[in-house]
Amino acid sequence: MTAIASPARLGIGHTLRLGLARIGYEVRDYFRQGDSVFFTFLFPLVFLLIFSVAFSSQSFGAGSDAIDAASFYLPGMLAAGLLLSGTQNLAIAIAVERGDGTLKRLGGTPLSPVSYFIGKLGMVLITGLAQAALLIAVAALVFDVALPTDPGKWLTFAWVFLLGVATCAILGIGLSALPRSGRSATAVVIPVVLVLEFISGVFIQFSLLPGWLQAFAGVFPLHWLVQGMQSVFLPDSFAAMTPSGTWEHPLTLLVTGIWLVAGLVLARVTFRWIRKDG
Repeated sequence: MTAIASPARLGIGHTLRLGLARIGYEVRDYFRQGDSVFFTFLFPLVFLLIFSVAFSSQSFGAGSDAIDAASFYLPGMLAAGLLLSGTQNLAIAIAVERGDGTLKRLGGTPLSPVSYFIGKLGMVLITGLAQAALLIAVAALVFDVALPTDPGKWLTFAWVFLLGVATCAILGIGLSALPRSGRSATAVVIPVVLVLEFISGVFIQFSLLPGWLQAFAGVFPLHWLVQGMQSVFLPDSFAAMTPSGTWEHPLTLLVTGIWLVAGLVLARVTFRWIRKDG
């Protein structure tokens, strides 16, 4: 009788093929869930619309560099979208899949954890790109936000976006081990995300926060993703509003990269098809 090859023996090619095939399933499943689509995909767009209308009479900045509310809040909403689509969505979704037995069933198939992660990461990348495109399109077409014309700005957008996707998704996988059940996942994850959004410059101008709170927020990656996006879409004069007076791209890369590595370690140590105490 011929022995069935284990996933480890089938090689990296088989792992990648399963992972790439899994991306399509993950994307379809994501858009079938109305609550996930609203609270992770459309949530930044809703807030962009609210802030743009509520503060339409105000201008941000001074002189020729003054901008309207839509232009000011667009970078923060782009960064928040990465946190929602990656960290919040994956942390809750994986905890729910663990709680309802989906992961246990997947553990009995040829699908390896690496293929499973590829599916999740691919889903976050695709939905993140769609979300960013929607936000930018609405800002430009509805609120007449001026988009960058310098190719270097778009290159910055590309690396900040990709780094944000990877970091937020990996942190979501690691954070999914925190809830003790799928039912408690929302209550555990969403408060963490909301606090980070409020202290990182998404909803409130970062320079208006107390110094100690700015220092605390600077420990986490969301602040650096917001600042990275601001360096793309805001006039260069707005760099004076940051604690250092510059956009600090090397620090954005360093801090976010550290969290990416920490998330990889956390995911590797904590991920199980079933909880040890389950």
